[in-house]
Amino acid sequence: MTPDTNMKRVVVKIGSSSLTSLHGEISIRKLEALVDQVVKLKDAGYEVILVSSGAVAAGYRKLGFIRRPEKLPEKQASASIGQGLLMEAYSKLFLAHGYVASQILITRSDFSDEYRYNNVRNTMNVLLERGIIPIINENDTVTVNRLKFGDNDTLAAKVAGLIDADMLVILSDIDGLYDGNPRTNPEAKRMERVSEITPDIEACAGDTGSGVGTGGMRSKLDAFKIVMASGIKGFLGQADAGDILYQAVHEEAEGTYFEAEGTLPLNQKEQWIAFNSGPEGEMILSDDYSRKITNGQSCLYLDGVQEIKGKFKSGSVVRLMDSQGAEIGLGIVNYSSVQLQEPDKKEELINKAVIDQEAFVCHVNLSLPVN
Repeated sequence: MTPDTNMKRVVVKIGSSSLTSLHGEISIRKLEALVDQVVKLKDAGYEVILVSSGAVAAGYRKLGFIRRPEKLPEKQASASIGQGLLMEAYSKLFLAHGYVASQILITRSDFSDEYRYNNVRNTMNVLLERGIIPIINENDTVTVNRLKFGDNDTLAAKVAGLIDADMLVILSDIDGLYDGNPRTNPEAKRMERVSEITPDIEACAGDTGSGVGTGGMRSKLDAFKIVMASGIKGFLGQADAGDILYQAVHEEAEGTYFEAEGTLPLNQKEQWIAFNSGPEGEMILSDDYSRKITNGQSCLYLDGVQEIKGKFKSGSVVRLMDSQGAEIGLGIVNYSSVQLQEPDKKEELINKAVIDQEAFVCHVNLSLPVN
């Protein structure tokens, strides 16, 4: 990996544990240090998007809780207070430097619908072109199935792909990826550069290291899988290291750098299919078509489909499986499940592609995280 002098657009993700005090509340001192670093990048001509955790941590004590709540309604109530407090603090700090911050709260459904996905991208591009600093978080107040075990690492990776970022910087309470747990193994060594996330590397990822946030090293590796598949550079480093952001984009920081080598990045359409679409059904393919599809040699025709599971409309994304039940990838279907299973339609569709070659993303080659 070599420093990219043309790098312009950087997504920065910072976790709750890197923004809170020992008592679990948001630390203004840590916020100020982060804002100062973002401002330094802005002053140097970079466009910066900040994906910030901390809403629950900022709000739970205002509800009278002594410890961070565990129950979902209590977390969501805390987030409803914390979002406003956190955004107010960010806005004041950035305005002191002459920059305006905006807030974007996102749910998974904003990305799973392609029209809304493109609309979010257009909105972010307008903000960035106008010099605004978008501050993004998942909408923890209304999200049901993400707050419990979800994380902003994946959100940051998807945002990076969404707006064609040049780099994703994840700031955490650990200074990179190690070949063991550095908290328990003094012999563990930090990996300086990663070009492929192998099963051995995944095995090095432990669970959540902090009691404040919800994401651990495994979620960070999933995030870097997404950006690497999208042709975006990545960096993992310690949030409280001095000048970490500026050094990271110039590849001078202490941490781990991620960049795929020897693979073609996914385009915008393929990124949406692979990471955001949310498949609505399944197709079991014959062994012959499984090989052809995996090797990129063919569109998918009806004679290669052994079984159809679930109901879906034309234009939906479906999951493709081989005859042994292993996942091959995802693709956009040209016909509904009803059309594909109607006896009268089968002869009519025999020579028409069920899934076009360019509307398919193979999981086998990319080792992508499951959508």
